[in-house]
Amino acid sequence: QVQLVESGGGLVQAGGSLRLSCAASGRTFSSYRMGWFRQAPGKEREFVSGINWSGGSTYYIDSVKGRFTISRDNAKNTVYLQMNSLKPEDTAVYYCAADRRFAAKVQVDPSGYDYWGQGTQVTVSS
Repeated sequence: QVQLVESGGGLVQAGGSLRLSCAASGRTFSSYRMGWFRQAPGKEREFVSGINWSGGSTYYIDSVKGRFTISRDNAKNTVYLQMNSLKPEDTAVYYCAADRRFAAKVQVDPSGYDYWGQGTQVTVSS
């Protein structure tokens, strides 16, 4: 069983930045594909960004391209989401997720993720 713990959320003004972290338990983190999702009030959970096992391949939805950066440190069992130029519409609970299947490509299918964190709140004020 893998446990994922997110941190780094908070309240920030529009245009500001936050860096989310997701710490994973387990010895096989380096083989997992990782992703970040978000869920705003009254909306469905949305895939935001993903990264493959090595960090050599990443994916972003259009609304965050150029503003968010996903990265990972396999030595620390941690994946990050650097969020810059934040907008009020980025307000949501952000979740990290892990796909235990080893593959070179980023996992973009939400149903492909096996483990989920508890989420961290990000609130962007206008």
